[in-house]
Amino acid sequence: MVHPIIRLVVQRIALGLLLLLAVSILIFGGTQLLPGDVAQAILGQSATQQALANLREQMGLNDPALVRYWNWLWGILHGDLGTALTNGHDIATDLGKRFANTLFLAFWAAAISVPLAIILGLVAARYAGRWPDKLISGITLATISLPEFVVGYIAMYLLAVKFRLLPSVSMIFDGMTLGAKLHAIMLPVLVLVLVVLAHMMRMTRAAILNVMQSAYVETAELKGISPGRVIWRHALPNAIAPVVNVVMLNLAYLVVGVVVVEVVFVYPGMGQYLVDHVAKRDLPVVQACGMVFAAVYIGLNILADVISILANPRLRHPK
Repeated sequence: MVHPIIRLVVQRIALGLLLLLAVSILIFGGTQLLPGDVAQAILGQSATQQALANLREQMGLNDPALVRYWNWLWGILHGDLGTALTNGHDIATDLGKRFANTLFLAFWAAAISVPLAIILGLVAARYAGRWPDKLISGITLATISLPEFVVGYIAMYLLAVKFRLLPSVSMIFDGMTLGAKLHAIMLPVLVLVLVVLAHMMRMTRAAILNVMQSAYVETAELKGISPGRVIWRHALPNAIAPVVNVVMLNLAYLVVGVVVVEVVFVYPGMGQYLVDHVAKRDLPVVQACGMVFAAVYIGLNILADVISILANPRLRHPK
């Protein structure tokens, strides 16, 4: 008999792969509906009809959509993301460098936001309904209520223009020291932390307060254990599953949802790379970026589900 944990994990992975296949169909179909013509964008408005026809044939743009989709999907399965139509560069090579930059930005934003959100969530739960809870909730809700670009431009004006503490353009390149890179990305990291902090903090707070109503927590309190120790030793371990879920969702956002932040701060990541090639109507690049974003988002959600399954004591020790 298959263990329930193994069965559930296999089901989550299979569902994720099916979802990724469905997303690939949506991405390919959506890019076909984009207005404009990449051949026209490459050759310019003065190009003749014959030159446009020859370039479309050379790029395979005249093949049926089903054939182009299969060729594209088959290439992805073999690690070939194709060639950029506008410059002839290998997409995987260019995308790999940009993806590494995006992961670098997301890593430092997560390294700050995740522990900070958990700590603030624990403090808010410890003082629920009192002024520390109201202060933390009010500040975090105020930051999440503003769009990323608004927070970005406000931070840029205050910290880069008015007080000149940080650079307004977050450019990093090979050869920079780690300290120089961290100094360059401080502003976008600050914006990303402010954007994702409230959601993780409030979910941590809600999960802790929910567990605090359990009988074993009340028993621990009756034994005279301090409230802080009750939260840390008894409530937090049993609230891990929902906290992990929300953390993974926000980590996925940090990788997938950085497009606006990267454009605001001219950061050389995947978001900026995607926007540049959307403007050029370079469909293979747009499709490749979409698939990478989708794979990261779905993968992190699967990981969150698996951790939640493993953290469930009723599944680890079935009757």
